[in-house]
Amino acid sequence: MATSYKILGQAHMTTTSDTDIYTVPSATETIISTMIVANIGTAATTFNIALREDGDTLADKHYIAKEVPIAANDSTTLTLGMALEATDVVTVAAGTGNALSFNLFGAEIDV
Repeated sequence: MATSYKILGQAHMTTTSDTDIYTVPSATETIISTMIVANIGTAATTFNIALREDGDTLADKHYIAKEVPIAANDSTTLTLGMALEATDVVTVAAGTGNALSFNLFGAEIDV
């Protein structure tokens, strides 16, 4: 089983819509180690992060962070250590468009 440590996903949010930033490839398991949320805007805002199985409609049960405040020109680092199966999805959203960058790091394991 090969393991690849990498940037799993990145997004600069230009909308407040839910955006999928990572889907676990088929025949792969993923360990999410860290997510960094950076507010590169000049106003405070909020962010959401959800983890869900592919095919699930986004619902309250999927959120690991919901409407979390983040100050202007600040960042939040989340150390997660979460395991995902093939086709699971990481979805993010910003409280205001054009303000947040999301960076997701971890390891993909071929199974």
